[in-house]
Amino acid sequence: MNSRHASLAGLLLLAALAGAGCGRQQPAPAAESGPPDLSKVTLVLGDQVNFTRTKAEAAGVLEGVPYKIKWASFQGAAPLFEAVRSGDVDTAPAADTPVLAAAAGGAPIKLVAAAVSPTAPAGVAILVPAGSPIKNVADLKGRSVIVSSARGSVAQYVLFGALREAGLTEHDLTIGFMLPGDASVAFSSGKIEAWATFGTYQASAELHGARVLRDGVGIYSGTGLIAASDKALADPGKRAALADVLQRLARANEWVIDHPAEYAKVFAKLTGLPDDVVALVLKREHPKLVPVDAQITAQLQKIADTFYEAKLFPIRVDAAKLADTRIFPPP
Repeated sequence: MNSRHASLAGLLLLAALAGAGCGRQQPAPAAESGPPDLSKVTLVLGDQVNFTRTKAEAAGVLEGVPYKIKWASFQGAAPLFEAVRSGDVDTAPAADTPVLAAAAGGAPIKLVAAAVSPTAPAGVAILVPAGSPIKNVADLKGRSVIVSSARGSVAQYVLFGALREAGLTEHDLTIGFMLPGDASVAFSSGKIEAWATFGTYQASAELHGARVLRDGVGIYSGTGLIAASDKALADPGKRAALADVLQRLARANEWVIDHPAEYAKVFAKLTGLPDDVVALVLKREHPKLVPVDAQITAQLQKIADTFYEAKLFPIRVDAAKLADTRIFPPP
């Protein structure tokens, strides 16, 4: 490890350990142990449809990292958080509701950063086929709706809110759950009456004629989250590497906002998606990575309470206790 990396490792370790012993005295680390050797650390970064990876690689922010990185991409939040539970990934980027749902289900995670995008609510929607007789949300009464990708997803939260706007509840229709890739095939073949989905799957369906019945504007906050596993956070080397990689991902998001055309080319190449799908997705998704502050946890608490009161979460999630604000602190 060169002196630059050793210096970085030392600073990151101090940041990772600061405040860790609130309420009880912590033993000082042995002087001879030194900072963790980041060259021996491997971070497994979870992802959804390579969305985080494309930003990082397009912006070049991971060049020269003093640790190793592996990527693991999933169709949606449900399988991603299963990988967190099994210890196969260290981080999980997802919308606010699936992260809270994972926590309610006992996933060993903390919230280490938030991704805020004012345009993101349009990237979650309830879709119907172009020729569907369903003209508004009230028409869903007695119908079947498929939600991607699982209970507690952001798509379910938007459906939940839209039903209440229309004076309905989830008991007024039949709700099923499918992974977005499978649902996309079923929807395009006419086997789904209505589909609550998001992101690239939503954009592709829209461009193939699907009609938006209701999107997430006014329902979904547009806040995404990066969760990290408790296991990774408890490892001094991984904790130090996580503190560094979050700073790099924040720079990647800034680069994407400033270089939309260049990013679109990389996104299309890495995902294999058509240019028109890429353009629509990126029009809706350009968040800034920010610390998980009190305003964000208060916003998350409202969502968690809504799901708990509706008996969609088995326990009441305390959003403030989920946050680890030392990994990615305010500037």
